[in-house]
Amino acid sequence: MTNPSPWRATVLTLFPEMFPGPLGVSLAGRALASGLWQIEARDIRASATDRHRSVDDTPAGGGPGMVLRADVLAAAIDAAEIAPERPRLLMSPRGRPLTQARVTELAQGPGPLIVCGRFEGVDQRVIDGRGLEEISIGDYVLSGGEIAALALIDACVRLLPGVMGKEASGTEESFSDGLLEYPQYTRPQLFEGVPIPATLTSGDHAKVAAWRRAESEALTAARRPDLWEKAANRRSGQKSPKNKTDG
Repeated sequence: MTNPSPWRATVLTLFPEMFPGPLGVSLAGRALASGLWQIEARDIRASATDRHRSVDDTPAGGGPGMVLRADVLAAAIDAAEIAPERPRLLMSPRGRPLTQARVTELAQGPGPLIVCGRFEGVDQRVIDGRGLEEISIGDYVLSGGEIAALALIDACVRLLPGVMGKEASGTEESFSDGLLEYPQYTRPQLFEGVPIPATLTSGDHAKVAAWRRAESEALTAARRPDLWEKAANRRSGQKSPKNKTDG
């Protein structure tokens, strides 16, 4: 019986030397070295056809900056020979926000192809023609998609079986249930006059769980009202009584 293929990230970039970068150390790095996952960084410029290895051109309709050419990027995607079941992603500030739920889906699959944009963007015909799913890691603009790709890969890799030290550590953290994580404490018991909350040292697991839940809810309501509203809607939906008919 053969082992299943490890989770694999294929990254298309103009700067392949940026990978694995920080993914080569700590948990992700140890998992990479042990073969729990793989990464392949491919140079988009290798698919250029002119002697200058040009990958960009001026935007149609005018305007500042340059745009990644459709023919070059499409050729780079095709050359990667990605299996149909692997997601094709484009890191883009106009994409749908990356969520823990989407990260979990990606981690449970075979691993994505990730296109890292540069300049003013990517020719729309490649996005449409190659079925790229645009994903954003936040409402801000980076110099390119590489840092965003590193963040996405790291979020996925830490969920892979065998990567984290304790399997439970991935289930009690921010966004795992739609809420922000509760505050954490450790030794010393008293730090600069501030003690660890008594509930956490009581030994009463039910009280600890209730305290953590209450803290998560309070933090989420204060810092992320958007998440709190979604959580509240889920709770109200779960508590809605089912329609009953007389038999």
